[in-house]
Amino acid sequence: MIRIDSVTKRYPDGTVAVDRLSLEIPDRSITVLVGPSGCGKTTTLRMINRMVEPSEGTILLDGKDILQQPVNTLRRSMGYVIQNAGLFQHRTIVDNIATVPRMLGWGKDKARARARELMERVGLDAGLAKRYPYQLSGGQQQRVGVARALAADPPVLLMDEPFSAVDPVVRKGLQDELLRLQEELGKTIVFVTHDIDEAVKIGTMVAVMRTGGKLAQFAPPAELLSSPADAFVEDFLGADRGIRRLSFFSSTGLDLLTAPIVAIDATAEQIAARSAADTPYLLVTDLDGRPLGWSEPRDLTAGAVEAAELLPYGRPFVAGKDSLRAALDCAVLSPTGWAVAVDGEGRAAGVVSQQAIGEAIRGAHAEGRTNGGSSAASTVTKAARIAP
Repeated sequence: MIRIDSVTKRYPDGTVAVDRLSLEIPDRSITVLVGPSGCGKTTTLRMINRMVEPSEGTILLDGKDILQQPVNTLRRSMGYVIQNAGLFQHRTIVDNIATVPRMLGWGKDKARARARELMERVGLDAGLAKRYPYQLSGGQQQRVGVARALAADPPVLLMDEPFSAVDPVVRKGLQDELLRLQEELGKTIVFVTHDIDEAVKIGTMVAVMRTGGKLAQFAPPAELLSSPADAFVEDFLGADRGIRRLSFFSSTGLDLLTAPIVAIDATAEQIAARSAADTPYLLVTDLDGRPLGWSEPRDLTAGAVEAAELLPYGRPFVAGKDSLRAALDCAVLSPTGWAVAVDGEGRAAGVVSQQAIGEAIRGAHAEGRTNGGSSAASTVTKAARIAP
């Protein structure tokens, strides 16, 4: 869809923002440009829709030189999302979203109908349609910005640090929403961020850029984490890149134990039968099988178990859906050192120790090395990447 061929951006004072950059941006995927301040990632994004004109080189969109296309036509064929959404404060939400269709000559009713359809798609309540941007939260405004960018159904979506101005919880929700929308719509997305965690989570391909607009490495996230091209990339990825890499290995193969699980109404015989030296704690569940907390067997009295007196079980992970990183996080946060696995309905599916998770991690890394570092990671489900 987009090919950047030996593109340079040089300003009149001699500053080189982008230096002979070449990239093949895959169709129907999310390509993330990431790097430190001054690396030219935003300049590169803006050259794609000619908000910034390249000094040298060629950018092809669907095989056609963008410099040979009318600039207004080019920009209207691309959605554009920026930090803080960039909404028109004097227009209602529905009219903000309908902006581009109206510019393309759509009738008001048709444009507003499309806007309302997109509000539902990006998770905005229909009751917000007649409100103004200042009446919405930051996360809601960013959703409006995404909806506006999608209004004319463009094949390309450019996103310039769209989620950096919201808090971490809202940011995670917006990232998940973007992945869900991409799975439905299959756009060609170019996404700029300075956050390597965000890049690894949402990117199909990640371009790490160094100061001066030079490309340091262009690879899928799993390959990037397993095989950094040089010391600059390794340093930019950070000391915990091994932990990040676990997001690409599924928890499917973990050996879950069900024996240490007892219901809150368990008899003395059932409690005794499920107690063993290698499982010093029992997980107590409610009558529907949902976890309540941990207890040492000796502290459990049949018919008199108080949920409030149990040790917290921490945050569970969804067996087979979440990643090894999620499972390890659950074990570390658990007061017993054991992670609780649940099914899609939240019922306890088993428990697993830190030791067992560690063995699975070593096996996953060994398989990754055997297969060249990235093929094992390629089998991870999208759900595991969404919930690392």
